[in-house]
Amino acid sequence: MHEEPALGAIGVLTIGTRGASGPGEALLRVSGGTEAYIAWSEHALPRGTQVLAVTKRGPREVDVVPWPEDPLEVPGGVAP
Repeated sequence: MHEEPALGAIGVLTIGTRGASGPGEALLRVSGGTEAYIAWSEHALPRGTQVLAVTKRGPREVDVVPWPEDPLEVPGGVAP
């Protein structure tokens, strides 16, 4: 199984992360479907947070950061 499609994937936390204290779980949109990954983040993030996978830690493990629900809907209509 090829794991690279998870990098840059957007998904949602099904189990909140605890920052350095421990991971959560994210359902990421990859390969035309969704797959569960162990998700780590710098700071604690609650369940239901939309996230972006930014770094692969190992098989089925990624670092995530919060991601806006619709990055194109920001003041001025331009994504940061």
